[in-house]
Order: sequence, then C-alpha cells, then structure tokens
Amino acid sequence: MEELEKKYNSKLTEEGKYEKWLKKDYFKCDEKSDRKPFMMVLPPPNVTGVLHLGHAWDVTIQDIIIRYKKMEGYDTLWIPGMDHAAIATEAKVVERLKEKGINKYDYGREKFLDACWDWTHEHANIIRKQWAKLGISLDYSKERFTLDDGLAEAVRKVFVDYYNEGLIYRGEKSC
Repeated sequence: MEELEKKYNSKLTEEGKYEKWLKKDYFKCDEKSDRKPFMMVLPPPNVTGVLHLGHAWDVTIQDIIIRYKKMEGYDTLWIPGMDHAAIATEAKVVERLKEKGINKYDYGREKFLDACWDWTHEHANIIRKQWAKLGISLDYSKERFTLDDGLAEAVRKVFVDYYNEGLIYRGEKSC
C-alpha cells in the first residue's frame, strides 16, 4: 500500500491537469450543440503589468459561474481577452526606455511602437500563465485583443454611426 504524504502537495496534484484539460478541449463550446448556450466575456485586463489578487478573486467568481452553468447542462463559452491600455502601456514603455537611458522622442516612432508591442506580448504571456495557474475555464481559441482588426473596425463604425446620429459632437462643456 502506498504511503500518503503527511502534508498535502498541491503541485503534485495539479501538475499537468490544466494542460490536459486544454488539450481535451474541455472549455470549448460546441457550436452545433442543441444545448442552451451560456456565454461570458472576461472583462479584459490591461497588458500594463501582471494580475493581482483582485483579478484572481474576480476570475474565480466568474469561473464558478461558468462551471456551474456547464454542470446545469448549458453549452458554455467564456471568452478571454486583454486591453491594450494605450496610455498606461505607453507610460510603462517610456519608463523602461528611460531606465536604459533612451528618450522616447529620440527613439523614433517605429522603434517606439515596436517596443510597445514587445511589452504587450511579454505581459500578455505573463497574464495567460497566471490564468493557467488559476486553472480557469477560458476558451483561448476565441481570445480577443482590443487592437484586433475586427474589434477596432467595430469601434470605429459605432463612433461614426453615433457621430452621424448627432450623439457624438464637439462643443463646450456646460455645467
């Protein structure tokens, strides 16, 4: 008979499970299913850093909801995404360049944009690893980013439509 460890070893228990779940597509919806659909969109965290305890708390609650709906028989889909957070990302990149003794304006527009994209990819990967560590049931095949072509085009269309309808205008602010 195998001896049980005196202390619970979470690493031993959890190792490889999340990867197995992803490989078996446990978190993907079946678009041809007759089951009633239930979908949530993860409020996208900014790619300006790493997730904190508040993010962990929030996604844990959402994960409980989506798993509960799955147990109720729904065809569930939880869509992940991230926000580019342009101004905040710019500030982080400027800070990083400054540490290297580089001035944003001397660096040039193209190099600066490349540095912003490098930051974005680096921190997006960190966030994905944190989500994996939490074991949340996201369908990564449907992941979105706020600068994706389709999303950016949709936002532009809505703004133009609102402008044409007179809902967006330039004017003086009155109290």
